[in-house]
Amino acid sequence: MRFEGFGEYAVDFYEGLAADNSKAYWTDHKAIYDEQIRGPMLALLAELETEFGTGKIFRPYRDVRFSGDKSPYKTHCGAVMHVPGAAFYTQLGADGLLVAGGAYHWSADQLARYRQAVDAERSGEELRHLLAAMPGNAGMQRGGELLRSRPRGSRVDHPRLDLLRQRSLYLWRSWPPDEVLHQRRCLDRVRDGWRITRPLTDWLARHVGVSAS
Repeated sequence: MRFEGFGEYAVDFYEGLAADNSKAYWTDHKAIYDEQIRGPMLALLAELETEFGTGKIFRPYRDVRFSGDKSPYKTHCGAVMHVPGAAFYTQLGADGLLVAGGAYHWSADQLARYRQAVDAERSGEELRHLLAAMPGNAGMQRGGELLRSRPRGSRVDHPRLDLLRQRSLYLWRSWPPDEVLHQRRCLDRVRDGWRITRPLTDWLARHVGVSAS
């Protein structure tokens, strides 16, 4: 499978879904999703598999059991390639393309290992330096959930207190809809973005790893 870009109506599909998130709209436009969004996303993942591993596309259906928003469909197509303690991620929606690498969620044991590694001088300074070098590199931004205060037991004057407060940690960049989205060059955006975030995902793989639960 060769990726040649997403279809010309891919963005229109999600703009329409945002306006009419109904089964009727989904059924009437499902061919566009299959042919211009899901199919190209599968092709993109297949081309990147050798370098980044096996990927998967998230289901388009929302889990509405515990949500006040009962809209049945996600308004973007997300795809992920997992590595221990982290992942490479991309998504397409009405806002365009997003590329990210890092960790969006950790279990309790993963978070504990992350904080231990940040607290340790060698591994903690390694993370601090690599993060300082990456945001701003090709437009990458740092993201993740933060504690409002320092973790219990940590020093007020800890040199990496900002990193200890992270409950998740990733780097991301987005592009608004443009012609590149529909061209093979879109593959370069995803691949280059994942390569930039690789020092972070490698660090997380070494020091956080998979969940024990």
